[in-house]
Formats: sequence, structure tokens, C-alpha cells
Amino acid sequence: MTRPRGQKQAPQRGWEVVRGPAMLVTAYLAFVVLLASCLGLELSRCRAKPSGRACSNPSFLRFQLDFYQVYFLALAADWLQAPYLYKLYQHYHFLEAQIAILYVCGLASTVLFGLVASSLVDWLGRKKSCVLFSLTYSLCCLTKLSRDYFVLLVGRALGGLSTALLFSAFEAWYIHEHLERHDFPAEWIPATFARAAFWNHVLAVAAGVAAEAVACWMGLGPVAPFVAAIPLLALAGALALHNWGENYDRQRAFSRTCAGGLRCLLSDRRVLLLGTIQALFESVIFIFVFLWTPVLDPHGAPLGIIFSSFMAASLLGSSLYRIATSKRYHLQPMHLLSLAVLIVVFSLFMLTFSTSPGQESPVESFIAFLLIELACGLYFPSMSFLRRKVIPETEQAGVLNWFRVPLHLLACLGLLVLHDSDRKTGTRNMFSICSAVMVMALLAVVGLFTVVRHDAELRVPSPTGEPYTPEL
Repeated sequence: MTRPRGQKQAPQRGWEVVRGPAMLVTAYLAFVVLLASCLGLELSRCRAKPSGRACSNPSFLRFQLDFYQVYFLALAADWLQAPYLYKLYQHYHFLEAQIAILYVCGLASTVLFGLVASSLVDWLGRKKSCVLFSLTYSLCCLTKLSRDYFVLLVGRALGGLSTALLFSAFEAWYIHEHLERHDFPAEWIPATFARAAFWNHVLAVAAGVAAEAVACWMGLGPVAPFVAAIPLLALAGALALHNWGENYDRQRAFSRTCAGGLRCLLSDRRVLLLGTIQALFESVIFIFVFLWTPVLDPHGAPLGIIFSSFMAASLLGSSLYRIATSKRYHLQPMHLLSLAVLIVVFSLFMLTFSTSPGQESPVESFIAFLLIELACGLYFPSMSFLRRKVIPETEQAGVLNWFRVPLHLLACLGLLVLHDSDRKTGTRNMFSICSAVMVMALLAVVGLFTVVRHDAELRVPSPTGEPYTPEL
């Protein structure tokens, strides 16, 4: 993506960047407002929570703490690297087309390793896989110290393997230990992962501030967050090695898993429509992850604070989802999924105007990005609920493999084909095509709504019949 004629990069003295006052004030103000909104919603939810429902089983609390210590360190290390990844490659003077190839390499690695991650984890062992994650991700961070393009490509491949392990090994280890070794009730599992999802957002917000602190406030440069992530990964691996037991599972042949998933996908129209929505929506989100830095950074945006604002907006969306589906309002996930897609369509139309060459409006672009993240906070819990209801548990791994392939292919094509560094309207054209993709996702949502509008299975159950789950 070439900057429009007449627009110059923010002047730099070494690493230090001269901040644009408008973008700087807007970023910090948005961060404070979003954080205050999240805190207000969470405090009101805590006050409204019925008393006497907390789980006081000391064995369960100890087990949960052992899991959280390792998992949260791994998540914190992952989030710490996000705000300055694009900026680091730019700092090494790579062309934006070259940076796009690095991102594509990471996406391709994620989808390839994601296809076999479950089988690898079951064969190697869940504990060993979590330790392997710490090692491979530490090596990925170390590659960021090199300016060699091939070394950075290898780092992106390692990052793809690490991401696949992060989102398979930890959850698989916990569920097996919860049910098989400790024999705790299965109804307690959602409470653990609901709490983990909330703190994942909190860690992401904190990671953005920490990245800004080490990169800019301390003047250590864009590689500093990657170096800072290594001790967190090392500690996570050491705690897993010391505190966790090993567990394995019976392996199901990869071909059988994929074949079963494909049969489920083709035999149930609801599954096919859900997969279409996921592929279209999340491929656009991957492109957004690539684009937000080159859109905002030339205007002196504090990248760490911008990232924290994004994560706070996503947390706000998740909080609104919980409120909307609560006993008081009792909205359905299908309605909130539709709302999320509509918000993203509107935001992308905003971006096609706010990124017009010669008429850039970084503040409007920033607001549009915040709306996209808010929509993500609504989308992911809605999609998770619908997948659990529609896809049989035995076929989920296979179906999700088929979901991931078109998702990542669309994202890779978007980065390779749509991103034209020779055209001054490249960014605007990319957002225009993303808008068209999201309109297709909206049509798929309408199709799904038509199919399931009388399906009681896809509704949030009445709160009067809720099973007990521990509120921790």
C-alpha cells in the first residue's frame, strides 16, 4: 500500500516518532472511556449476581488455579506481540508487499498446523505439547531480533505452529484432567472457560499498554515487546512441566475426522451456512488485523494504546452479549450474530470513505475499527453458542477443520491479490471488497435465520431451568 501523494510518513528521530496530537488525544480518550464502560458493566453484573452460588470446593479451586497460572502466562505472551508486529517489519524497512507475504506465511502455517494439531497433541501428550508451545513461541520471538527476511519467514511458520498448539493443547489438557483425573462435574467446565475468556480480554488490554510502555515510553523500539514475551513463555513452560500431569487420548485417524466433518457439513444446511458466515466474517477480520497499523501509524497513533482500545471494545461487546442474553433481556445469539455482521458492514463502508487518497480521516478510521472490535465481542460468543448447538460434539474437530480452510484461503487471497503496493487507492479498494464480502456474510446470516427461526434448540434456555455452574 503506497501512501497517497503529498502524505508523508511521521518524522522519526531514530526510533522515536513524533505523535500527531489529534490521534494521540483520541486514542487515549477512547481507551479511558471504553475501559470505564467495561468496568461499569462488570461491576453492575457482579452486584446483580445472586449470592450463595460460588463454588467452595478447595480441590477444584486449586486445580483451576494451576491451569490459569500457565494458560494466562501463555495468553499474555501472545497478546504482548500483537501491537507492534507490523511496525517491527516496517522498522526493518521491508516493503508493504513483503510484509503482506510474512502475514500470509503466518496464516498458511496456522491453517496447516491447525489441521493436524489435535492429532499431534493426542500423540505427543497434552502437557508436552504445552511445553513445546513455550519453546516454539520463544524461538519465534527470538527470530524477530533478525533483519533477515528468510529468518523472519521461519519465525512466522513457528508462530503458526505455536498458535495451533495454544488453541488446542491447553483446552484439551484441562478437559481431560477435569473429567478423568479429578472427576469434577462436567457442568463446571463452562464456568472455567467463561472466566478464562473474560481474563483473556483483560490480559489483551494490559498487553497493549505494556507493549506501548516498553516500545515507546522506555524508547526500546518495536522489538522490545517480543523480547519481553520470552520470560513469560519460559515461566509458562516451567510451571506446566512442574505442576501438570501428562495425559493422552485415543487418536482418531485424520482422514476419518475430516471425512466425518465433511459429511456433517454437507448433510446439514445449518452447518453449511454457519461455516460460510465464519469463513467470510473471520477472513475480513484477518485482513483488518493486517491493515489497521498502516492506516493509523502514519498519523502518529500510539499503537499499544490503540490495540488496548480495540481489546477494550471487544470486551465491551462480550459484556453486552452477556447482558443481552441475560434473564432481563433474553435476546437470542442468532439476533446478536446478525447485529455483529451489520455493524461490520457499516464500519467497512465508513472505512472506504475515511481512507480515500488525499482525504484521509484517521479519527473516523479509528472509530470504524473500534466498531469492528465491538462487533467481534458480540460475534464470537454468538458463533460459539450456535456451533455447539448445531455441530455434534464428535464431529466438531472435523467440521472446524473444513471451516478453517476457506477462512484462511480468503484471508491469504485478500492479502496477496487485493493489496497492491503500486496503487494509491489500494487500501480503499481493499476495504470496498471487504464490504462486499461482508454483505455476502449478511446474506448467509439471513439464510440461516430463515432456516432456524422456529428451531428451539438454537435458543438460550430459560434461566429458570439453568443447571448449576460455579461462579468463581
